[in-house]
Amino acid sequence: MSNVVPFSTLLRERSSGAHSASEGEGFMSGLLQGGGSREDYVSLVAQHYFIYRALEAAAARMSADPIAAPFITDRLTRLPALESDLEFLNGPDWADSIRPLPTTQRYVARIEEVGSTWPGGFIAHHYTRYLGDLSGGIFIGRVMQRRFGFETNGVGFYIFDDIADPRAFKDVYREQLDAVPWGDEERDRVVEEVLRAYQFNTELFQDLERARVRASVA
Repeated sequence: MSNVVPFSTLLRERSSGAHSASEGEGFMSGLLQGGGSREDYVSLVAQHYFIYRALEAAAARMSADPIAAPFITDRLTRLPALESDLEFLNGPDWADSIRPLPTTQRYVARIEEVGSTWPGGFIAHHYTRYLGDLSGGIFIGRVMQRRFGFETNGVGFYIFDDIADPRAFKDVYREQLDAVPWGDEERDRVVEEVLRAYQFNTELFQDLERARVRASVA
């Protein structure tokens, strides 16, 4: 009997600490526990816009790649929802009112780099963002609905109308990860890129917290 650990299991085990650290950052914990404001939430949505604009542009570039293509589906696309959320939250001139924070700029640059040159790196960021959205992200959306009185406007990013069963979708996604014919060295590189993605996420929350504090004393 084979004792080989599926790559999706290995990836989850090796990244669980970084994932937990990112989720536990003060900005997000405050937002989820009632300490953040509507403006804080809008700031988060704005940074997501820049990240997903880069990620989904990378998906378009990678759509013909035999390794990356199986992971790419319109059912995951978030950019139109983010644009609608920002119009609802900030008005028709929303695009003029948002700017990427320093970590977001570095995060976007990394996505653009690997999304043009390295399918494994693209998949690492794709996995980190979208499987997170289909897990804790759905919970975050529900909390924001309760906190700020949103129905669907303002939280469309967290609503996946085309994925009826997120758990089943994630199971298939992990099976696809297990099926990619990467050797041990490439698997290690992908794991390291997932860890880098979580680090970007952690640093982004730190940026958002610093911006929140500055705004509160201005």
